Amino acid sequence: MRDLSGVFKAYDIRGVVGEQLDTDLVRDIGAAYARQVTEGAIVIGHDMRASSPGLASAFAEGATREGVNVVMIGLASTDMLYFASGSLDLPGAMFTASHNPAKYNGIKLCRAGAAPVGQDTGLTDIQREVEAGTPPSEGKAPGRLETRDMLTEYVAYLRKLVDLSHSRPLKVVVDAGNGMGGHTVPAMFDGLPIDIVPMYFELDGSFPNHEANPLDPKNIVDLQAKVREVGADAGVAFDGDADRCFVVDERGEPVPPSTITALVAVRELKKAPGGTVIHNLITSKGVPEIVAENGGKPVRTRVGHSFIKAEMARTDAIFGGEHSAHYYFRDFWRADTGMLAALHVLAALGEDVRPLSTLTSAYTRYSASGEINSTVEDQAGRMAAVKEAFAAREGVHTDELDGLTVELPDGGWFNIRPSNTEPLLRLNIEAQDADAVAAIRDEVLAIVRA
Repeated sequence: MRDLSGVFKAYDIRGVVGEQLDTDLVRDIGAAYARQVTEGAIVIGHDMRASSPGLASAFAEGATREGVNVVMIGLASTDMLYFASGSLDLPGAMFTASHNPAKYNGIKLCRAGAAPVGQDTGLTDIQREVEAGTPPSEGKAPGRLETRDMLTEYVAYLRKLVDLSHSRPLKVVVDAGNGMGGHTVPAMFDGLPIDIVPMYFELDGSFPNHEANPLDPKNIVDLQAKVREVGADAGVAFDGDADRCFVVDERGEPVPPSTITALVAVRELKKAPGGTVIHNLITSKGVPEIVAENGGKPVRTRVGHSFIKAEMARTDAIFGGEHSAHYYFRDFWRADTGMLAALHVLAALGEDVRPLSTLTSAYTRYSASGEINSTVEDQAGRMAAVKEAFAAREGVHTDELDGLTVELPDGGWFNIRPSNTEPLLRLNIEAQDADAVAAIRDEVLAIVRA
């Protein structure tokens, strides 16, 4: 019996190609997923990695063998696959390992309407079937395979949600990181008054210029320099599968994802007054403040797209944002799309004569540490030590919705939570200023790393 615990993750399937993930395994996964679906068809897309087309084809073979039809949309960003799943009302499979190194690949699965598939919503069942070697169904006619280009429809749909045709002229540097943004950005901005200065648009899954993870500061250095060099109004970086975007202002300074969350939330609330906005517990506390000030209802959740999407469904939320630069929209089947978030930022900038740094300053209220990782074997023990050190202090409040969150009497807070995949504790801090952040950081890390 196979052991696939190292490949099946909380939200997706991911592993080293040729060692953990190969066409035989993926063919079996395709068959197992096909046995779950009731719609009679699955839509499949893939990124630019060298292994992606072959793995996508193997998945399609497994699915059609079970009598399920397959719609292949070819090269796609992850949010383009979500668009296909939503607009066609079909389950989907996206072949990508996002920002992971070239040797990796993976599968993100979704139900019809881009609903997430995770451990509690079908992924564990698929793992059990594949591990047990469930034989193919007998007596079923093979499913049909068709190809369909969804890029034009995807572009038209997003441009309908955010109209940039009347924007003031803008110069925007876009760093695609040799990922799928190089495929979607040219089509999205064609004919708009946005002068795109492209960086690393060549599709190359070996990522020859830098890792396609814009949350790591070293990976936006080229973007920052180019923005300053060409005098751009803004810069945008996408990750490998282009479902996340990161923004820098006209000075080349990073705009925190919490700031983007607040800005987009205000714009969405103008369309849907009184709407609910989801934010995870590591997002700046400025986000719920700004949402409430603009008549919205902020709702706090755990970290992770499955929790965000579930809460959005429960509350019929109009928008959700995470500290990791994932942005979710009710108008986009509650799925995350970096492109739509980028369009909102550029639309706000295009409607305003002020530079982006001034525009976004109204949405940035506090100083943050960013995520600080510590290698810790006894994660539970170290977290308990942190709680013991802070919980008894006057005016301190704690909760354990996700890891440990400690709210301090001066308005600062921090969250410490274990990694799901590594022996790490992740620390995030926010306070009134950088000095206060540093003081909290030093005290907490002294306990964590003792």
